[in-house]
Amino acid sequence: MASTISERIDRLPSSPPLWSWVARISFGAFFEVYETALTSLIAPLLVQAGIFHKGQAGLFGLPDLATFGFATFFGLFVGALLFSAIADRLGRRPIFTYSLIWYALATLMMAFQSDALSMCLWRFIAAIGVGAEIVAVDSYISEMTPKAIRGRGFAISKAIQYTAIPIAAILATVLAHKTLWGLAGWRIMLWVPVIGAVLIWWVRRGLPESPRWLAEHGQAEQAQAIMDDIEKRILKRSRGPLPPIEPSTPPDPSGQNAFADLFRGYLLQRTLMLMVVSCAITVAYFGFSNWLPSLLEARGVGLTKSLAYTAIIALSYPILPFLFSFIADRYERKWQILAGAALTSLAGFLFVAQSHAAGWLACSLLITVGNNLAGYSTHTYRSELFPTSLRARGIGLVYSIDRLTAAFNSYLIGFILVRGGVSGVLSFIAGVSLVAMVVVAVFGPRARGLSTEEIYNPTVARRPAPVMKS
Repeated sequence: MASTISERIDRLPSSPPLWSWVARISFGAFFEVYETALTSLIAPLLVQAGIFHKGQAGLFGLPDLATFGFATFFGLFVGALLFSAIADRLGRRPIFTYSLIWYALATLMMAFQSDALSMCLWRFIAAIGVGAEIVAVDSYISEMTPKAIRGRGFAISKAIQYTAIPIAAILATVLAHKTLWGLAGWRIMLWVPVIGAVLIWWVRRGLPESPRWLAEHGQAEQAQAIMDDIEKRILKRSRGPLPPIEPSTPPDPSGQNAFADLFRGYLLQRTLMLMVVSCAITVAYFGFSNWLPSLLEARGVGLTKSLAYTAIIALSYPILPFLFSFIADRYERKWQILAGAALTSLAGFLFVAQSHAAGWLACSLLITVGNNLAGYSTHTYRSELFPTSLRARGIGLVYSIDRLTAAFNSYLIGFILVRGGVSGVLSFIAGVSLVAMVVVAVFGPRARGLSTEEIYNPTVARRPAPVMKS
């Protein structure tokens, strides 16, 4: 039954209804990106307001930005790890609803705090809801997009999510020195996602549960009904009949469904490979993006200009995944990860050698391109390599570990910046990018053009990749 549902999904053509579902579900992950973007952008404003402190005057003798970043990523770690099992057991849709409510209430509380410790505490609580959300979103997109356009589905999803970055950057630039209705600009920035969460909850009404998840859990009639409705919607918008169903290679019959199965057989190699690659990409991504204003300030750029440069770079974030969507299914995910990590590493070394604002801006844009290519490809890859029965837990495990790595990375980057300056930070980012390149090249299996069931069959995953049509 599960393979029949999978075959029906994989034959679906690219169509407005399909992209509508991808868009509606992606808006929830908007908040993960907004939260992480806000980490670097709001911190200088909190320093300006006297709530956060620079250098060794902050909590634990480090800049308060380090603790703020730690609270964000540790909350994402807790949310992903705790709720991934619930997403596998109870479905994807319940997580969509309750995680947004959790996030909105905690962010509202954070907007009323006036000391560093309270800000970091409520930031941690809010991030738990976001961590739960992103696991469900990645699982859902992987299960609802046909194999021929799965990479494009994740690229478009990332483009939608990354609109949060320029929105946050523009808000920070505009509100940096403003007070509206008696509220400081940074407090208004925290109201934006609260209002957005309510709107997105409304937009998502009517989204069906994942048919693949339903079929895996013995709810065949409901899965069939959802697929019938999906096919009817697409037929109304298409000019001809749906493509014929193509029988897929049977999945690996080992029947993995326990969390411990992630550490057995061929899944063990995949789990460990994804952990290392995902953590390395995350360290490079957030080590640069979260600290960009601080890195520019350390080079002698003033606060206002550093936020303006950050806003310019932020405009590229939603554009880049959209551009990558045109090549997303033409090349293996592992090689896209490698190419992105290589560009990040090279541009990091070039950044260190620059002495003028134009050079810093150009290298920052190149690093952003590399980070985006590696980042979206890693999101897609880790969502493809686990079976449906373990997908949320597999994604949750890898995602939670890389968020935990990012949490401690906030302290590590702060330490390196204090001791080794900008050169030390960029050299470190280049080094971890090289680690990602080597590990994914050696241990990453192929996934392009395979159904979600075929990917789990190690025999199929070793065959040559099919030629994809333009």
